[in-house]
Amino acid sequence: MKVLSDLSQWQDLRRGLPSELGFVPTMGALHEGHLSLLRRSATENKISVLSIYVNPTQFNDPKDLQNYPDTLQQDLAAAEQAGVDFVLMPKYEQLYADGFRYQVTETQFSEKLCGRNRPGHFTGVLTVVMKLLNIVRPQRAYFGKKDYQQYLLVRDMVDAFFMPVDIVGCDTVREVDGLAMSSRNLNLETSARKQAARFYEIIRAPLSDAEIRCQLNDAGFQVDYVESCHGRRFAAIVTRGKNSGQTVRLIDNVAI
Repeated sequence: MKVLSDLSQWQDLRRGLPSELGFVPTMGALHEGHLSLLRRSATENKISVLSIYVNPTQFNDPKDLQNYPDTLQQDLAAAEQAGVDFVLMPKYEQLYADGFRYQVTETQFSEKLCGRNRPGHFTGVLTVVMKLLNIVRPQRAYFGKKDYQQYLLVRDMVDAFFMPVDIVGCDTVREVDGLAMSSRNLNLETSARKQAARFYEIIRAPLSDAEIRCQLNDAGFQVDYVESCHGRRFAAIVTRGKNSGQTVRLIDNVAI
């Protein structure tokens, strides 16, 4: 496995690689959900590429960016075991040589759900994903359906701009107690982690969105939203982090 931080070096290498290439973009702090994407990419493609880049343009809260977990050495070891051939770790100065002057903005779905109270979040996500897809030039790119809104926005962006890549959505991987695997779970305070198992249990109940919201409130969660659309129920909550005054935002969705 080769680890590259110089994009020009990667672009030189890319010219000699086969077109059948799979790609998994991440922000690191890899968990079993990420690893399932990496294993699938390695199985379905001749070459498999992972990117690790904590993208500052998608964080509207500087504290959230500062608290994002960093487990780089474990990530690299796990990626190699999962069959990854190349790891890209670009620098901000390379990815955003324009100073974020050019942006990809979606004007409808990105303003709902997670985008409603996180201005600019999906502009940052879509911009960096388009950059990475253009840099890696994969045949297939893999995204987890825990971030279902993100998956739909990326898929539709690729269609809208006629980009030659298949966006592959992969099912959410969960902990034994049902909590969707997320890098942010590492930041949960111990009792909040135990409580978080109720999140999935509650949102999959055959109740209205309003009733689900009430149950989440009663369970001690601060509710951001509960909303059904696109054949799914989406929900986001805020709970306690490890550090004093720290909060952790969790999202999930279920088919309805």
